[in-house]
Amino acid sequence: MRNIDSSVIEMTVKKLCLEANTVLRKDVFEALRDLYEKETDPRSKDMLKVLIENATIADDEKLAICQDTGMVAVFMDIGRDVSIKGGSVAGAVNRGVADAYNEGYFRNSVVADPLKRENTGDNTPAVIHTEIVEGDGIKVSVMPKGFGAENKSRIKMLNPTSGTEEIVDFCVETIKEAGPDGCPPYVLGIGMGGTLERCAFLAKKALLRPVGSSNPKPHIAELEREIKKRTDELKIGVMGLGGNVTVLGVNILESPTHIAGLPVAVNVCCHALRSATGEI
Repeated sequence: MRNIDSSVIEMTVKKLCLEANTVLRKDVFEALRDLYEKETDPRSKDMLKVLIENATIADDEKLAICQDTGMVAVFMDIGRDVSIKGGSVAGAVNRGVADAYNEGYFRNSVVADPLKRENTGDNTPAVIHTEIVEGDGIKVSVMPKGFGAENKSRIKMLNPTSGTEEIVDFCVETIKEAGPDGCPPYVLGIGMGGTLERCAFLAKKALLRPVGSSNPKPHIAELEREIKKRTDELKIGVMGLGGNVTVLGVNILESPTHIAGLPVAVNVCCHALRSATGEI
């Protein structure tokens, strides 16, 4: 059994929050640069140049990539041979988030009650997802996600007889309704299967997968390609200015489900897909 003090979790979460908010993920940055080289629409190309310059300045000067520094989702794989001492996991995570948002001068965007709307003042609480895995370590991923794109996300309980065409249609309709409002080019995290809440979780977690990678199952990888093709055909383009690409990548995570259902969730993310991962 390995003992880990909760203060280590706190420091790790703080470090990752600072990194995620100021350093655009390498795979996302490279995808934007690659798109810049290929884009032929002059307006979209000019906007891509601005997005790339913005990410570069944020990294160089350790400033927030986007003014909406989001609500923080934290994914933790905790080894079964780990004993956490000195406090709770949730307490450590939230202290780390609060310290990072104070030190980085990031916007506090979390309200304590969805109706009374009183700001908590430190961007906590985070949304924490934990899984128990083999080993004696902890893997931590933080994802600060703004609500411009989060608000465009959708879930639908399809019939079990629904085919891939209905899944594609739902995803395309989601992006058509989003239009330019969520700051494209988008990255789509898609969850399929499970239950209502499991499906939504998978859609968010899918965004941790590198942009440009494919699902290991060939039939699902083909579905990813078809969704990207069809959403690009909408010609929404970069920040809604038109062009050849509306979606940088499509990442699907799937799960076993009930014989009577086929849940599908689309988690829409803007061009500033931010996350950072560390291990303890």
